Amino acid sequence: MEITPIGTFFGDAIYKYDAPRQGRLFAGHPGRIVLNAGCNFEMALRDLDGFERIWVLFQFHENEGWRPTTRPPVPPKGKDRVGTFASRSPYRPNPIGLSCVRLLKVEGLTLYVDEADLLNETPVLDIKPYIPMADAFPDAKAGWVEEQDSERWTVVASEKFAAQNKWIGENSSFDLMSFADVQLGRGGFSEGALDGTRRRLTLDENAKTGVLAYRTFRIDFSYDEKEKSVRLMQIRTGYRMDELVEGAEDKYGDKQLHRKFLACC
Repeated sequence: MEITPIGTFFGDAIYKYDAPRQGRLFAGHPGRIVLNAGCNFEMALRDLDGFERIWVLFQFHENEGWRPTTRPPVPPKGKDRVGTFASRSPYRPNPIGLSCVRLLKVEGLTLYVDEADLLNETPVLDIKPYIPMADAFPDAKAGWVEEQDSERWTVVASEKFAAQNKWIGENSSFDLMSFADVQLGRGGFSEGALDGTRRRLTLDENAKTGVLAYRTFRIDFSYDEKEKSVRLMQIRTGYRMDELVEGAEDKYGDKQLHRKFLACC
């Protein structure tokens, strides 16, 4: 069986940890799907703009291999792992993903979408309309998912964090507030947050503080399990001072941004 991508998704999520887990839970993650030219896809897109949501089938292009079990971001009580076929894990026998995204508009061969959980340059395999009458089963049983602690935590920013994030947003395409909300908004820090799926998070459970890594930046935060709240305190550079000297190797091409950040924030 041969499958050829029909287009490519473009968005701000470059690394796996940038993408929200289940895009519908976190609005404000837009992107665009650009279909291939010369394939008569203009005709295939006819009448799609009347739908509010679409199913996007895509390839997990940055994954290799698969795993028979996986640890969910929020596991059910009493279980550490579940079977891959009972999960949304991206590590599957065939690396095929399925997302229901909000369709904003269609312009030529470009579909503008929101609530997307795809990485930048994800190959798109197919597009289908979401039809509530056929696709929605709100009373269907959801297995172990019903045993999750699905309560959202409140994520708030200090004045310092907000000012720093505003400066970073004005000088780059990064939004650390949105990233922190995605990564910390489900809480559960004392129940396995340091497993393999959360390597970019370190905690001091006694002090109820933590550090979340976003690319080469670091976010200091505190949390209150009783109140189910997270407070983002400040943003720091992840580089050492000797790594930011002029002429130093710049693997990610962002050291000038960090120099300016340290000078003003």
